[in-house]
Amino acid sequence: MHLDVQDLKNFYYRQSLGRAAQRAIRNRLVELWPDTTGQTVVGFGFAVPLLRPFLAKSRRVVALMPGPQGVMPWPAAMPNVSVLTDECFWPLETGHVDRLIIMHGLETSDHLSQMLDEARRVLGPGGKVMFIVPNRAGLWSRSDATPMGYGRPYSLGQLENMLRMHEFSPESHQSALYLPPSHRRSWQKLGPALEQIGRKLPFFAGGVLMVEASKRIHHNSGLGVKDHRKRRLTVLEGLAKPAPKPISHRVNFAAKPD
Repeated sequence: MHLDVQDLKNFYYRQSLGRAAQRAIRNRLVELWPDTTGQTVVGFGFAVPLLRPFLAKSRRVVALMPGPQGVMPWPAAMPNVSVLTDECFWPLETGHVDRLIIMHGLETSDHLSQMLDEARRVLGPGGKVMFIVPNRAGLWSRSDATPMGYGRPYSLGQLENMLRMHEFSPESHQSALYLPPSHRRSWQKLGPALEQIGRKLPFFAGGVLMVEASKRIHHNSGLGVKDHRKRRLTVLEGLAKPAPKPISHRVNFAAKPD
């Protein structure tokens, strides 16, 4: 079940807890992807809270928002780059995306397999996709006061196994959002310090999982070509150097009894 775009907007842009969550996840993402100069960056779901740092240097930035969720214009006071789309049919060319960010798109999808197929389709050679999902073992997935409390939370093993089933190769994983899902300002002020401390804590403590993956490419073995070439060479050699006529007493075509 998708959340409404207005509820997501209110949380991330109008609530202090949402703004703190936005900073924590976005800062971690920028550390992992520090330079997207000349690249095409796409967000799916509700990824706009993370996309602003990529606007300046990227060749193109697109925010895809699924139909059941709804769409909002973004970024503010700039030309709009957000698009309302069917989650199974993205209005993007095949293999043209360099960096793909999926947040609030995986755990709420009504057509998960088809959506992952689209993500794989649009990703280009050498492209990377970052899946950001609620951590099943974290505190945020247990709170209905945040968007992480809706949909299907994941453990790291569940997420990576699902990605492999859909022809993705997980390459690295991180955790973020160690701030408790509390509206108390005292906790929110400690947010940056908690993010630094949290990296030394057990992996399951973070509120979200961040798994970076690339799409798996299958290469032909070439065995069929080799066999075909061998057959052709054998025929040519036979024409160039005809074999001598076999002598009858050296060949017995009659089947011998067992």
